[in-house]
Amino acid sequence: MTMQIDTRLATRLKDIGGVILFVAAVFIGAMLINTFLFRSFNVDGPSMESTLHTGDRLIVNRLPVTWSKIRGTDYVPDRGQIIVFKNPKWQAGEVNEYIVKRVIAFPGEQVVVKNGKMMVYTDDHPEGIDVDTVHPGALQPTDGSVDMVVPDGQIFVAGDHRQDPYSLDSRNGLGTVPFYDIIGPVSMRIFPFDQIRFL
Repeated sequence: MTMQIDTRLATRLKDIGGVILFVAAVFIGAMLINTFLFRSFNVDGPSMESTLHTGDRLIVNRLPVTWSKIRGTDYVPDRGQIIVFKNPKWQAGEVNEYIVKRVIAFPGEQVVVKNGKMMVYTDDHPEGIDVDTVHPGALQPTDGSVDMVVPDGQIFVAGDHRQDPYSLDSRNGLGTVPFYDIIGPVSMRIFPFDQIRFL
């Protein structure tokens, strides 16, 4: 009788141990995926209209950021990419720890916002790049008054809804974003289900 009870107890303990190991493996796996491979974020606010809307669910690709860290370099997104980054001005207890915007300009480039237009002047384009013609989905005109050179190690970002006061971005109070605050490029919208698409 004692032998049978001991066997049942051992079997039950083995089953419980298996469940605990399974839960721990799932938890650790989810953390690793979230940290190094992919992360999911919700859009909150009108700053990226008409490209993205409140309630959209996004998948952010962490792989290029992870690969850059392995190589000991900064991850630098492409111009025009939509990225998620940690708000450089965020403080504990505040909302908007993570923000989604479009990459406009890189270190050493001059950004000028004037008369409803946003222009980027680079070595390759001394005549300037008209940002609004490159991203025609942006809601125009581009409000604000800016004339600045992007600092080293940072990028200039803007929302696609560039009319005041819809987007807090590098034009009007957010400032430029350090490379190390970039979470990664947005690769896909997965919700609403009828609007699933790669970005």
